[in-house]
Amino acid sequence: MTPSETPADPPPARAPRRRRRWLRWTLGGLGALVVLLVVGILVYTQVGVMGAEPGPLAEARANQALTITDDGAGIVLSPATGATGQGLVFIPGAKVEAEGYIATLADTVVDDGVTVVITRPWLNLAFFDPRPLSTFTDLAPDVSTWAVGGHSLGGVRACQLASDADALVLFASYCANDLSASGLPVLSLSGSEDGLSTPQKIADAKGELPATATFVEIPGASHASFGSYGPQPGDGTPTADPAEVDRVIAEQLAGFLPRP
Repeated sequence: MTPSETPADPPPARAPRRRRRWLRWTLGGLGALVVLLVVGILVYTQVGVMGAEPGPLAEARANQALTITDDGAGIVLSPATGATGQGLVFIPGAKVEAEGYIATLADTVVDDGVTVVITRPWLNLAFFDPRPLSTFTDLAPDVSTWAVGGHSLGGVRACQLASDADALVLFASYCANDLSASGLPVLSLSGSEDGLSTPQKIADAKGELPATATFVEIPGASHASFGSYGPQPGDGTPTADPAEVDRVIAEQLAGFLPRP
């Protein structure tokens, strides 16, 4: 190389550009996947939501002995007179509106003076609702003792909140977390014709509960018998009269719920 010659320019840095392009494509693809996932979840939680049967709901609302207050976070059912200071926070099953349980729990409120708070889970799925039990017990400040319970997936969530309650009630449900050493009073209500939370599934999960837990299987009751929202896909065929199932539920709760 002579003094008058200069070194050739280096080749373009193509490799870093390719890496940056690949990174943009990757991040863009992941972002699109997240958006699709969120949209899919939102669509799933809003499609096929089961509402209350009009007849039983209208009858409950016409009952002057029953006071119904909608607070947004939940529906508070309280007796017009004779409140005992007992309370139950009830968590609905997956994609079942809170109103679908008003008629079922009305007897417990009117006949036994128990205040019931039916929660409104986020996105209609208790799995997505991180709120503590106090969010719902605060809606009824005059109640002294609280049980927490739920139907189906709502019962699974109730098990997670049970450490903050005085008792646990499972309605066609079972726990996914271990409460066997908790010493908590537990009542498990189930149906012989349940096609979803089957008798076998409830028996298999029995070890998650204290040895003192009480198990009551209602003859002829299906999964949807624990609410008043109509038939449910995958469920068994109920043979019990709905009014009889409601009566048994109220009777069992009356003998179980802790008193102040």
